[in-house]
Amino acid sequence: MEDLQVLLEQEQQLRCKGFDSASAWELGSWIVGKALAEALPIAVDITIGGRCLFHWSSNGAIIDNAFWIERKKRSVMRFAHSSLYLGRRLAKEGRTAYEKHYVDEADYGFHGGSFPIIVEGTGLVGAVTVSGLKQEDDHDLVVEALAVMLGRLSSVPRLQ
Repeated sequence: MEDLQVLLEQEQQLRCKGFDSASAWELGSWIVGKALAEALPIAVDITIGGRCLFHWSSNGAIIDNAFWIERKKRSVMRFAHSSLYLGRRLAKEGRTAYEKHYVDEADYGFHGGSFPIIVEGTGLVGAVTVSGLKQEDDHDLVVEALAVMLGRLSSVPRLQ
């Protein structure tokens, strides 16, 4: 399966029945637990409806992680796809963000690590974003966390 298809399939399979503060705590805590166990230098943010429900930075994270989080999250909230999907689609089309969307990459991040929180019957409500690793690893960490939370770890396709 092509990367773009895998990324779209992940978005389809990782939809929630609902999402609230308790969900954000569960999801964010799982990511933090993995980051602590593996000494990952990351920051994580979970925002719903413009309201930050969870934010954490490891001792190894840097200030730039916060800027990357905002840019990647802004892309997800505007275009309703994972930031990795958006970046890979631009690369496949051979276009810049400005050429396709008329947006400045100083404000939008088309690199992996932010994933849409989609509630069944409602649609896009927010984003979970990780920054600090290679973009594919940021993305995979978010996908793994959502898949574990939703009990779908074995069925969600992964990038090769």
